[in-house]
Amino acid sequence: MRYEELTIEGRNAVIEAFRAGKTIDKLFVLDGCQDGPVRTIIREAKKHDTIINFVTKERLDQISTTGGKHQGVIAYAAAYEYATVEDILNIAKEKNEPPFIFILDNIEDPHNLGAMIRTANQAGAHGVIIPKRRAVGLTATVARTSAGALNYTAVAKVTNIATTIEELKKEGMWFVCADMDGEVMYNLDLRGPIGLVIGSEGEGVGRLVKEKCDMVASIPMKGDIDSLNASVACGVLAYEIVRQRMQK
Repeated sequence: MRYEELTIEGRNAVIEAFRAGKTIDKLFVLDGCQDGPVRTIIREAKKHDTIINFVTKERLDQISTTGGKHQGVIAYAAAYEYATVEDILNIAKEKNEPPFIFILDNIEDPHNLGAMIRTANQAGAHGVIIPKRRAVGLTATVARTSAGALNYTAVAKVTNIATTIEELKKEGMWFVCADMDGEVMYNLDLRGPIGLVIGSEGEGVGRLVKEKCDMVASIPMKGDIDSLNASVACGVLAYEIVRQRMQK
């Protein structure tokens, strides 16, 4: 399976990418560069709510894939188009199923994100929601690690996870987040329209997001280390939800 090139370098190429409607996750601009084309690029980025990073020439050279021919501008484009939260709810409606959504808070490892998208697909989740900031987007590594699941799984990117949870609660959804301090997952009722919230391995689910959740679930641990890999924990909890949803 082929994935399109993600790194777009050079002023004309980046301007064209924006104007062609390509989804740009991040823009890196040489700090202090103020000429016309660069100002045009920054204006386009702001219009499309792209995250802009002003960096040194050394940093640009480091991330360049063209041997430094970036002209002070590098853009990271998404490997796939993002869905909307409404798209995800519509997928559940079309299948006549209560919504089942993964919400991934601050996942920065592309291998973990790819594995979670793969799990979402296999577990029958209707989509995945990720935040715009402090998280990895749909990069080629994510696409590869998902083993093709990205072709079939809707992924939405939102500005604020906590606000999105509030909005989805109005649609009748319940939310469970993974945390070692929670109730053992086997004791929780995880049926019905549900969102599974997983945080990063380092920080876990953010405090504000955790406060919005209706339930906090823990996975029984028998080993000598204190946690599971984030994508493994995601899989374990997802399949407890699947088991309960299959019970009549």
